[in-house]
Amino acid sequence: MVYFLPTDDLSIYITVLRSISLLLFFNDLTISLAIGILVAVLVGMTVHEFAHNYVAHLMGDPVPSREGRLTLDPSVHIYWPGFIMFVLIGFGILGTAPISANRMRNPRLGYLAAVAAGPFSNLLLAMVFAIAFRLFGGQLIALDEILFTIVLFNVLLFVFNLIPLFPLDGWHIALALLPAEQANWWQANAQTSQYVFLGLILLSFFPLGSFDPLGLFIAQPTFTITNWLI
Repeated sequence: MVYFLPTDDLSIYITVLRSISLLLFFNDLTISLAIGILVAVLVGMTVHEFAHNYVAHLMGDPVPSREGRLTLDPSVHIYWPGFIMFVLIGFGILGTAPISANRMRNPRLGYLAAVAAGPFSNLLLAMVFAIAFRLFGGQLIALDEILFTIVLFNVLLFVFNLIPLFPLDGWHIALALLPAEQANWWQANAQTSQYVFLGLILLSFFPLGSFDPLGLFIAQPTFTITNWLI
């Protein structure tokens, strides 16, 4: 079975987000799709948060080690209120990582590396499962569906988290890259950035006609990368 995502149809972005919600599309779920979604969410979230914590630990932050965050146990990283919200509506904060630039040997570079490690770990994970898809795909439809879902979700996490809006990783990456004066302005306007982010999320679920700015930012690169990987 060959999976191909039409990169010219950006409206599919809404379907991508909502198809990952277990309750909204419960009647449409197959067993293999449900397993793929659960595995994709748990593995993607766990690796993402572990990467934040592990790189922060390497950069000198003692808290991840002190709080037992240097593990691939999902229960350590999961943020249950956000996870339940994700299951209900297809969006939520899945996990947390208690890292801080102030505790690192080189606050700016250390924080940049620790924050960027999260989304790029999802891209790496997508590449690993895409290799599995290429090696074992086409033999069992259920296996294809599970592997494809894991690849797609992790690419989505990679692209989504690079958006430079608070509180996403992309905002923190920009903060670490900006010169001091611009970084101060960036940080002072974090709340405004968060309002913009929430507004874009609402427009994704309740678009004004075909107006979905977040879809424009996310769908095209998500589908393009996924197509290339698989």
